[in-house]
Amino acid sequence: MQTIEQLEDILTTPSAELIEDLKKIEGDILILGVGGKMGPTLAKLIHRGINKAGLSKKVIGVSRFSSGHLQEELNEFGVETIAADLLKDDELHKLPNVKNVIYMAGTKFGTTGNEHFTWAMNSYLSGRVAEKFASSRIVVFSTGNVYPLTNVLNGTCTEERAVSPIGEYAQSCLGRERIFTHFSHENGTPIVIYRLNYAIDLRYGVLHELAKQVYDEKTIDLRMGHFNVIWQGDANEYAVRSLLHCDSPPQIINVTGPETISSRWIAEEFAKRFDKKAYFINEEEPTALLNNAAKAHQLFGYPKVTLRQMIDWTAEWIKNDGATLNKPTHFQEREGAF
Repeated sequence: MQTIEQLEDILTTPSAELIEDLKKIEGDILILGVGGKMGPTLAKLIHRGINKAGLSKKVIGVSRFSSGHLQEELNEFGVETIAADLLKDDELHKLPNVKNVIYMAGTKFGTTGNEHFTWAMNSYLSGRVAEKFASSRIVVFSTGNVYPLTNVLNGTCTEERAVSPIGEYAQSCLGRERIFTHFSHENGTPIVIYRLNYAIDLRYGVLHELAKQVYDEKTIDLRMGHFNVIWQGDANEYAVRSLLHCDSPPQIINVTGPETISSRWIAEEFAKRFDKKAYFINEEEPTALLNNAAKAHQLFGYPKVTLRQMIDWTAEWIKNDGATLNKPTHFQEREGAF
């Protein structure tokens, strides 16, 4: 895979399972925060699934669309778009009331020094959206960062694990979850809390970052020695299918791949493919941010794209100087300072 067109075709091709579930989802689907890393391919995936299922429902993407050509691109693809700043109440309340909402709005990087905006986006806005869409089903994107670092040898964090977020970004994301949960209790709104880490697209993500470090012969810090990933196409598909599992009080679903992955092993796999040497500093800490997605795999099946496939695709992408979004994950961060 060498072109953005090839990549997006794979990311937006709906599975048979998604097409069948789209037939069961009543009403249109509204994506709030469609302008992020995952939103554009999510909207296109839904649109293609709707077409293949022969349905008349719409997918509508909402974002500020303040720069670039994304709004025009989505419109040309067949996705309806609305330009709106969700923090402005008048613009939020003008949005159509639809039966299904996928809530992706939020902020992560730049939290340090701008904490007030992070809390406004990640926590305050949640209450405004929950009130506006009290009668909808809502899939709320959250993060595995709400969990504590856990011992690599003692298992990972299931949905039953007590949360203990490190740093203000993760704390504000827990705030988002708590606010939506409050309004779910208050209004009976059916919700899924969608705890994701880390989605992979060849233009960004943990594998892209590690591959680039190996390819450029840069030193890799091993202190965060283990992690989880999932192909972005699979993560997007799970998000849509989660609309059928919304409940009040909210259901929590962890989303990632099935493996606990060694940073050292991944780097050495890339080194083989690049015919280079991987360079390391420090040693693996006994704890890491690890997410157990066994529940999601029971509900939706294992991811369609395997870890080795992601490694091969990423290596080819890096060797061919593929495009990058220049949005690092900071997955190595152990103190929560984003």
